[in-house]
Formats: sequence, structure tokens, C-alpha cells
Amino acid sequence: MPLNSAMNAGVSGLQAEGQALGVVGDNVSNSNTVGFKESRALFEDVLGSAVGERGTVGSGVHMTRAQQLFAQGSLLNTGQPTDLAISGDGFFVVRGAVNGVKGDFYTRAGQTNLAKDGSLVNPGGLALVGYKVNSNGTFGPALAPVQLTTAALPPKPTSMLKLTANVDANAPTPTLPFDPLNPAATSNFSTSMSVYDSLGGAHAVSVYMVNNGSGSWDYHALANGAEVVGGAPGQSVEIASGQLAFTPGGALQSATVTTGGTADFVGAQPGQALAFNFGTPIASGGTGLDGTTQFASPSSVSSQSQDGYASGSLSGVAIDSSGIVSGVYTNGQKVAVAQLAVAKFVSNDGLGRAGNNLWVATRDSGDGALGTAGSGGRGAIVAGALEQSNVDIAQQFVDLIGHQRSFQACSKTITTVDEMMQDLVNLKR
Repeated sequence: MPLNSAMNAGVSGLQAEGQALGVVGDNVSNSNTVGFKESRALFEDVLGSAVGERGTVGSGVHMTRAQQLFAQGSLLNTGQPTDLAISGDGFFVVRGAVNGVKGDFYTRAGQTNLAKDGSLVNPGGLALVGYKVNSNGTFGPALAPVQLTTAALPPKPTSMLKLTANVDANAPTPTLPFDPLNPAATSNFSTSMSVYDSLGGAHAVSVYMVNNGSGSWDYHALANGAEVVGGAPGQSVEIASGQLAFTPGGALQSATVTTGGTADFVGAQPGQALAFNFGTPIASGGTGLDGTTQFASPSSVSSQSQDGYASGSLSGVAIDSSGIVSGVYTNGQKVAVAQLAVAKFVSNDGLGRAGNNLWVATRDSGDGALGTAGSGGRGAIVAGALEQSNVDIAQQFVDLIGHQRSFQACSKTITTVDEMMQDLVNLKR
């Protein structure tokens, strides 16, 4: 009977609009959920007769599914270095167990923190996954949970000291030969640098420059005698010396080692090699102007550095836009440990929701194509920021009103059919 069909159509409308209200409610309740993607209800009409029949009257509506919309959410800067967001397409990969299911999951929520074992985990305890660093600084192809070492970073003994300076071309030649016991009075210019031994101990090494005239300078590297094997407290020990030759234009022509070049610091590995870099001399194919020069201006140091460091403890984490995770240590060193993996899917819409801000791959989504941030269409990683929910509250309220009105209209259809059926019952009276 047509009236029954009309009533059933109204009932189907009530059911569909009730489900749609559930979708809107889910969106609104997750408007502040990090990395959440809003959904919309998809409706389809229902036929009451054969497909393709002319003059067919529909039998109502049903909600086929809730479709997630993966539009980019706004990024909120938090200042927390372990907070991560993806600007563009892609998902973080996390590994662990969710509701008894173990495996890899995908998320846009980058709220992570450093666990006690040094691994990066999300609030649910799932570990962030990436490519581990090799000994040569490259990253391997295998995926593994990102984990920083919590042990002390071993020291690195100094092997190279670099000095960028200018020595005064007008400086007088000292009247007395250089004397390690009285270096200040027998040299023209000096600077001091820290050198680290095999145990990470710091030692002050002073470099004295002596003008020989005609563009020739000697350098002498001295260490505290109390810190060198065979030295005497209160006296300096020469550990290296050499000669610098400059062109009439002030460029470094050559740099030669005269004596030494090794140091035996007390208690440390003996025979520590120390090389001095004063720039690239012309004799070695350089310009002679990228390091130490000799111009007619006061002697001064522009910069100096050395490649050693003391031991250090893990003090923090740094993550760059390509997803390289580095441990930051108290000795100022930053050591890369892994590069985060970013998964990209052919169909984001085909992903299955797993709760806890997670998705799983399905047959509809296809397997995730794993790679690094910024490659193959994957978005860049923004550290110290979180991606906010992409729910538009104003639009959700408009949709809420629309579904409410449709629900009321469907209920009106049912009451109207009820009144008409009552009229039919009353015909026999």
C-alpha cells in the first residue's frame, strides 16, 4: 500500500538523519582533538522496485557511510621540541599495541615525549618509527622505533685546531729568541685554545706567533707542564712548532711543521696527534686568504675552533623539517640517531579509524608508501607545533540545523500518513 511505503520512507529518514546527527556530534566533540579529521554523512536513495523501471517511487533514504575529509588543519606553535606536525600530505608511523592489536598505525597527531628508555612515544605509549642512522651518517632502509641513547656521550679527543687571524706586517722582530719559559717577552702575539684529551679533559694550549721578518713567522704551541707527561708544574712545554710564510700581498704562501705535533697528557692516551690549520696556503692550491693573513693592521684573531669535546649527558631532542631526530647533549654536541618515516596513501579516504587518533591501512586505502618528509609528495615536518582539528564549528552548527529540520520533516511525514490511515479506518463509520 502506498501509505505504508510513505511511512517506511519517513522512518528511513528518521534513521538516516539520526545517524547523521551522530556524525556531526562526533565532529563537534573532537573540535579540539589534535590531528582529528572531520567526517560528513553520505546519503543514498532507496528504490522500492526494479532498477531502471520508469515512474519508480523511492522508498526512502539510508546513510551509506561517514566520509572523512583529510583537509589540512591549522598549525599551532607550542614551543615543545617533541611536538610534531606534518604540513602537507602524509602520516607519522607509530608501532605498538592498541586494544590487543599489535602492528604499525598511522597518525597526524604528533604529541610525543621522551620515554625513560630514550624512545619517542605518543600519549598511548606507541613508539615513533624511523630510519636508523648508520656509522657513516647515512640512514638505513629498515624501519625501527626511534630511540636516543641515555648513556653519556663519549668524549672526542682534539685532533685539529683551526685559527683564523691576522698578524701585523709592521710588528718588530723580537731581539731574543723564543723562550718557552718566557714566551710573552719573546713573541709578538698569542692566543689560547682548549684541547680535549681521550678522557674528555680540557687543556689550555697557547699559540705564540714570532715575526722573523720578510714575511716569515714562527708559531709555537705550548701546554701547561703540570698536565703533560714529563713536564714541570708552573712551566710551559712546547708540543708543536712550525713556520708560516706570507706573500708580499699578505696571503699565506705555505705552512710547515718544524717539530712536535703530538701531546702526552697525564692519564690520557699517549701520543695524541694535534694538527694546526692556519688556512689553505697558496702552495696547497688555496688562495692563502681564507685563514691567517699578514696585513699592516694590528694582530687579532677572527675565529678559532677545534674538533674535540668532553663527554656529555642527553639534555634534549632536536627534530628538523626533514624529520632527522638528534640528541642534544650538555657538551653542546648534537648527534643524529634516526630520520622519521612518513607514510603516504593512494586513498586517504580508504583508511580505517582505529581510535586514539590512529588509522590503519585497509584494502581500500592500499599499503602505505614509506619515505622521508618532503619527498615524493609527502609534507614537511614542523617541530614545536601541532596540527589542530580541521572541524569548522560554524559549519557543523549549520549542518546540525539542516539535519534537525530534515528529521522534523520526516517525522511530519509519519504523522501525516498516520492521520490519513486513521481517515481510512473511519470510512466504515
